[in-house]
Amino acid sequence: MFTNRGDNGGAHDNNALITQILTLRAERAHLLGYATHAHLRLDNTMAKTPEAAVRLMEQVWTPAVARVREEVADMLALARKEGAPADFNIEPWDYRYYAEKVRKARYDLDQNEVKPYLQLDKLREGMFWVAGELFNFSFVPLTDVPVYHPDVRVWQVNDRTSGKQVGLWYFDPYARPGKNSGAWMNAYRDQQRVDAAGPVTTIVSNNSNFVKGQPGEPVLISWTDATTLFHEFGHALHGLSSNVTYPTLSGTNVVRDYVEFPSQLLENWLPTPQVLNRFALHHQTGQPIPAALVARINRASTFNEGFATTEFLASALVDMKLHLAGVAGSAPIDPDKFERETLAQLGMPHELVMRHRTPQFSHVFSSDGYSAGYYSYLWSVVLAADAFSAFTEAGGPYDRAVAARLRQHVFTVGNTVEPAAGYRAFRGRDPKIDALMKRRGFAVPGAAKK
Repeated sequence: MFTNRGDNGGAHDNNALITQILTLRAERAHLLGYATHAHLRLDNTMAKTPEAAVRLMEQVWTPAVARVREEVADMLALARKEGAPADFNIEPWDYRYYAEKVRKARYDLDQNEVKPYLQLDKLREGMFWVAGELFNFSFVPLTDVPVYHPDVRVWQVNDRTSGKQVGLWYFDPYARPGKNSGAWMNAYRDQQRVDAAGPVTTIVSNNSNFVKGQPGEPVLISWTDATTLFHEFGHALHGLSSNVTYPTLSGTNVVRDYVEFPSQLLENWLPTPQVLNRFALHHQTGQPIPAALVARINRASTFNEGFATTEFLASALVDMKLHLAGVAGSAPIDPDKFERETLAQLGMPHELVMRHRTPQFSHVFSSDGYSAGYYSYLWSVVLAADAFSAFTEAGGPYDRAVAARLRQHVFTVGNTVEPAAGYRAFRGRDPKIDALMKRRGFAVPGAAKK
């Protein structure tokens, strides 16, 4: 029922609406001189062309599907060990259930075992510490600025060397009625130097939906939520680091397939020993998270990556191919038929479904925001994995020279520098896919077999 939302006929079926959207997008692209909507959307991105984006996705698709086969085999073996009949097959609605059983059996890792060490306030302090080490920022709490809800807290962010203010950081961590779900970063005011009155610093916020505890009780979060916390803080640091003239080019106002790069990158600092030993402290004993538990987390880090990568790529590839197929004057596209045929051509494993099926793919059809652009999450992850390798190849995660290059060529420049040129200035070369493949436990294309 969940995967068939918007695809059941009647007044709430979205297929005819999608056909209309695709037709109008194709016509607009043609009027603007582009072959397809995909070519229009990628013209000012880092990828430049839809063909380049498809090549990246197809590089990852084959090893991801191969990993799915391994995951399914592991789940089937466990299911039959528990008494499932010989003809039992894993269906999409079984995948997460049996995957969690395999995780527990293989890694002896229960997410609830990790939570007592992940206190929201302590992790926030850990983020501040990382920002100090990498960006030379200090955070000073403020109580004399207006907020839109009593739960919101504000910090003034300063450069530690000059003492100058670089912006304000608002933190809105708790769920409440009427608040959007999920986690995100906002820029309430962009950094700029156009104003005749003098430079204007930015105001940014990070917003989450944690359940607020009782007074005096710590808020404990999952490892996944802790990773998301660092991710969104990466967006905030991108905005706080901005040092450009024009507000429309500052901070996170960069091309779609580059905006997630700084945030994906910052996730890498959560599991560093410097953060875990200081800030991942048990809420009752105050002891740091045990090294043995961290080792189990690390061993399980590539678990189920076949599933996660394949369900994402299926959506991203269908998105791109829909917009490449939609050409002005061509026959209208039947979304259902196109989705089925495209997935069959790709060799989509029957044991899972797209992360977002076409009739409910709001990223792509509620606006132009991610249309022919859902691939950008993968593009950004490739950049982030490759960029973090610059640290590990040098003096480690807190190497000051690498951090200085990262600030200079990525975080401070906004959209004043062509992204590929900025990345090359930081890394000394174009990004490679190898680091991402290793991180997800996939075979690296072209690597010699041992």
